[in-house]
Amino acid sequence: MTFDAVILAGGGAHRLGGVDKPALSVGARALLDRVLDACPDARTTVVVGDRRPTARPVRWTRETPPGGGPLAALDAGLHETTAPLVLVLSADLPFLDRPTVRALLDAAVGDGAALRDPDGRDQPLVAAYRAEALRREIALLAAEHGSLRGLPLRALTAELALAPVTVTERAPLASFDCDTWEDLAAARARIREHGNVLDEWMTAVKNELGIDVAVDTKTLLDLARDAAHGVARPAAPLTTFLVGYAAARAAASGADPAQAVAEASRKAADLALRWAAEAEADADAEAQEGGSG
Repeated sequence: MTFDAVILAGGGAHRLGGVDKPALSVGARALLDRVLDACPDARTTVVVGDRRPTARPVRWTRETPPGGGPLAALDAGLHETTAPLVLVLSADLPFLDRPTVRALLDAAVGDGAALRDPDGRDQPLVAAYRAEALRREIALLAAEHGSLRGLPLRALTAELALAPVTVTERAPLASFDCDTWEDLAAARARIREHGNVLDEWMTAVKNELGIDVAVDTKTLLDLARDAAHGVARPAAPLTTFLVGYAAARAAASGADPAQAVAEASRKAADLALRWAAEAEADADAEAQEGGSG
């Protein structure tokens, strides 16, 4: 499915004291980078706001004059797109994920689709729109009001037929945005919860290293356990490193990366179990010899 993405990153962040909100971090990653990670398949990604370092290349633009409001910013971003479908996002969504983005794109019949939050409100900045419908209604609003400056997004969405996409149990926080310092603190606490921290950490590491590979966390943790218990505790990180290296070599030769990790993990785990069995057999033999003596 061909789509472009427009990310609005130029708001004033008044409730945060005017800080550069898209640059604030959750899980050691900027909010903007977290949003960019949710839409890697966009043909063109346009960020409306001041330039800043990003985890992947984007096209920059700005509404004229700056600070004209979300509708003016959306119009500026829309001018940089050509795809028939446009994903529109705010830059402060720490928990937006790829499956949610895919659900929005798949549901974008009629004029588009918007994410419906747990309170039953449709979110116009977590939505996929038909570009033709957006351009039509924005042009009508500009003609009616003489300018888009200061107009709220609801002036646009009230004229569009948007299919609601309900937040799923898997991603109940996909629409959560960081408008206040309390929101930011809650997001940072959330990713460190026991059920989330490993997935968040793995995603952060993959982004930092510039890799995109499926990781079977349970398999690697089981391998680390077997190496630690069957060999020695320091063997756990060293073994997983070597498995990663072996998998990378296999992938460079054309193997599927996920399958290469699984195969290398299986071999190393079997070795650790054989190592432990040998040590146990030796210990039993020594015990028998000591008993007979």
